[in-house]
Amino acid sequence: MADEFKRLDRELVYKGSIIDFYKDTVQVPNGNIVKWDFIKHQGAAAVVPVTADGKLLMVRQYRNALDRYTLEIPAGGLNGPEEPTMEAAARELEEETGCHAGKMEWLITIRTTVAFCNEKIDIYVATDLTPGSQHLDEDEYINVEAYTVDELCEKILSGEIEDSKTISAIMSYRAKYLCK
Repeated sequence: MADEFKRLDRELVYKGSIIDFYKDTVQVPNGNIVKWDFIKHQGAAAVVPVTADGKLLMVRQYRNALDRYTLEIPAGGLNGPEEPTMEAAARELEEETGCHAGKMEWLITIRTTVAFCNEKIDIYVATDLTPGSQHLDEDEYINVEAYTVDELCEKILSGEIEDSKTISAIMSYRAKYLCK
């Protein structure tokens, strides 16, 4: 079925610091020519940090797109398309929470917005945490907070947590590790 769609052109409209915006020209199965938006993202990694007492470390930070603070799992973009996502997740864990993981395990891979963006986020679970100090970027202001999985599920169902990677990660963690 994929061969019934043919991309005829991909024009770079805007090159940003974390995304590139393209206008694609595509021939669809009935022969019509359509224009579709495409956002290219180099990928990201995220981590569910689990403390010795079973709480999950979360980061509260300001998000410009929403003009408010959000509660999320630690995450960040890859330093380049070749950077292993587990290394990026470990880096983000240390930068945002100050913790080092004794053990990291892949949990799930998500595609955030498949209709117009190729962003892929590999999400890991970090355990055997050792506290250290945060290494925030100069534009980051992050508070680290610990919650039980039940508390986080309540925040998801009440609408307080809306971030898709965070919801996917918490619910997948709950299903894999707590619902056996």
